[in-house]
Amino acid sequence: MPEFEFSTHAIDMLRERKINIEWVWRTLQTPSSKKKGKDGNMHYIKPIKERDGLVLRVVINPYVDPQRIVTVFFDRRLHK
Repeated sequence: MPEFEFSTHAIDMLRERKINIEWVWRTLQTPSSKKKGKDGNMHYIKPIKERDGLVLRVVINPYVDPQRIVTVFFDRRLHK
């Protein structure tokens, strides 16, 4: 797995949204889906069973080294 670093914003969102960092790593290692966004960032998506199947979206900037986790959030538009 490539190396990743968290942006300040992503760290703030982990705290504010009560997202366990282990869920982020799980989503990056075994995403249910992965797609390139309109902005060129990669979006990793995975339902989190500990949160009743809410779908976690981890947005990565793949153009820097190490790759940067831009933001993380539960995407309420997606369902389990």
